[in-house]
Amino acid sequence: MAQAGEAHAFDPNNAQIQVEHDKKRRQFVIRLNGSHDRAVLLYEYVGKKTVDLQHTEVPDAYRGRGIAKHLAKAAMDFVVEEDLKAHLTCWYIQKYVKENPQPQYFEHIYQ
Repeated sequence: MAQAGEAHAFDPNNAQIQVEHDKKRRQFVIRLNGSHDRAVLLYEYVGKKTVDLQHTEVPDAYRGRGIAKHLAKAAMDFVVEEDLKAHLTCWYIQKYVKENPQPQYFEHIYQ
């Protein structure tokens, strides 16, 4: 059974951001400032080895700090590590891949 990864809070004074992968809920999460605020990236399996990276959301108060970039990287690294194919429905993931053109990412994206 898939377990959620270890969760850490986002501390604006500490540059280290930890992304939690909750496989059961099919989401990547960053807990923000020890509160109930969370940044999330949602995905769904749309085939046995195919995921749709659907939506990334960062609360307004935390936008512009590069938080979504960490979610996008974690999601794309997951796709590569699990040898999945990905549909990039989320506009932010599309932007992230364009700005971070890693060959291993392109091999796993439906164009």
